[in-house]
Amino acid sequence: MNPQAKLIFATSLILGTSITISSNHWIMAWAGLEINTLAILPLIAQSHHPRAIEAATKYFLTQAAASALMLFSSMTNAWYTGQWDITQFTHPTSCLILTSAIAMKLGLVPFHFWFPEVLQGSPLTTGLLLSTVMKFPPMTLFYMTSHSLNPTLLTCMAISSAALGGWMGLNQTQIRKILAFSSIAHLGWMTIIIAYNPKLTLLNFYLYTLMTATAFLTLNTIKATKLSTLMTTWTKAPSLNAMLLLILLSLAGLPPLTGFIPKWLIIQELTKQSMAPAATMISLLSLLGLFFYLRLAYCATITLPPHTTNHMKQWHTNKPTNTSIAILATVSTLLLPISPMIATII
Repeated sequence: MNPQAKLIFATSLILGTSITISSNHWIMAWAGLEINTLAILPLIAQSHHPRAIEAATKYFLTQAAASALMLFSSMTNAWYTGQWDITQFTHPTSCLILTSAIAMKLGLVPFHFWFPEVLQGSPLTTGLLLSTVMKFPPMTLFYMTSHSLNPTLLTCMAISSAALGGWMGLNQTQIRKILAFSSIAHLGWMTIIIAYNPKLTLLNFYLYTLMTATAFLTLNTIKATKLSTLMTTWTKAPSLNAMLLLILLSLAGLPPLTGFIPKWLIIQELTKQSMAPAATMISLLSLLGLFFYLRLAYCATITLPPHTTNHMKQWHTNKPTNTSIAILATVSTLLLPISPMIATII
């Protein structure tokens, strides 16, 4: 793709995100989301492969439907209350429609169907944007309206997301699809706590963004998209593959890695809110996710492929690891010791 075109799309993404997260008026927030959607579509379809075109079409249709629902819910709220302010969102029907719209934007169950397909049809770098940057504006709207939304509905959607994200990821061989289902499961953790402690949702989102960005950039460096090719990449960058093991375990939420912080704080907050059964259920469902993260980690670092494999061993590269990957990998594995400080901030 033309570098000037890439620059325009990147600038549009930053502009759309900035407009949405800084707006108080629903029309401005909607405009920012539309700019974002239109900016990411050429990045999804840039390879001109039929699967990429299909992914871009699916993404456009779902995001357009979600934006229309969001606009409809805000208009309904304005009709009944006379308020266009995002934080003054009180009408019950509007709240229900908005929950559906945000769930569709983020890829929460039961509006998750588009996300694995779109991620599978996109390049790894675009997949990184779809999993992190594109979820920031809807997450901001979720945060700003969290006091108005129905906690019981959110809890049901969260537990369904954690279950389905873990369950559907078990049998996948495509790494992008595994990361898509991982994203759905993480969204379940963010959603379950948003009605009780929205700052914890944002903390979880920031840490998830860090860890996912590291995983995508590492996979992009070693050019791995399937489990079978992941098995043969250890010769290419052994130290990066070893780091990938820790990043995946951090995504799974194992102590003493960074990914354990949000899970620990969310379970603690749920028990304070007398929601111990929900905390127990979502914790048990995260074990499903742990299985496919371990499978990925095993393929990346522990499995030596048989000599009869059809895949060629890749040449060892002497190029130094990208500095941004090194910094992100460090942060996404070693933040647990400063968790008391993080807990006091939130």
